Amino acid sequence: MPRRVLSPALVWAFTPYAIVSVVHVILLAIDSPAAGPTKILLMPLLAVPLIVFARRIGSPQATWLLAAALVFSWLGDSAGAFFPALPELPLMLGFFGLAHLAYIALFLRLLAQRPLPWWTLVYAVWWIAMLTILGPHTDGLLLALAIYGLVLAGTAASSARSTSTIAVGGAFFLASDTVLAFRLFLPEVVSPWGSPVVMLTYTLGQGLLIAGTIAALTRRSTP
Repeated sequence: MPRRVLSPALVWAFTPYAIVSVVHVILLAIDSPAAGPTKILLMPLLAVPLIVFARRIGSPQATWLLAAALVFSWLGDSAGAFFPALPELPLMLGFFGLAHLAYIALFLRLLAQRPLPWWTLVYAVWWIAMLTILGPHTDGLLLALAIYGLVLAGTAASSARSTSTIAVGGAFFLASDTVLAFRLFLPEVVSPWGSPVVMLTYTLGQGLLIAGTIAALTRRSTP
């Protein structure tokens, strides 16, 4: 019964985010200058479901961790616009790294339902492969990439201890940053389709992480 009550409300709460996500990806695909402003709207719109369901989540700590993940993701998305005088890539890595740490804390402390699945070893293989392939092309950012890759893989792996929706969200987030890394350091491999794919997988990943977390927490707190 709780799922039937919550599902329509979740759909409506996520509708603005879903619409702007689709519009943003299309604008990227046609190389429109309007893609930038729509990107800045994404995380604030993804905060709408969190605000709507905050009282029903039943865990202030989870609410704050979700809010932190969204705020730091928003700063990562908007680093170039908000801090034009500073180097964009290190800022992005820093802000998104903090967002991933918030997600990891949430998944391990409040949403873990099962042991770490054996198949998450693929994320360790992914980390080694990324450093091996991209390392020679990182121009002094190898250490930053290695650290960021660890927290990204940590998000994907820890999400697999929760529901399937959250686990798929973690995998999409990792896929997005994988394509982004190749676009940044080996652009000839992914151009010109890299940007739309990065944002398609990113918006799917973030949306599934937030939707799955809200659904899991509200079901838990509903009598």
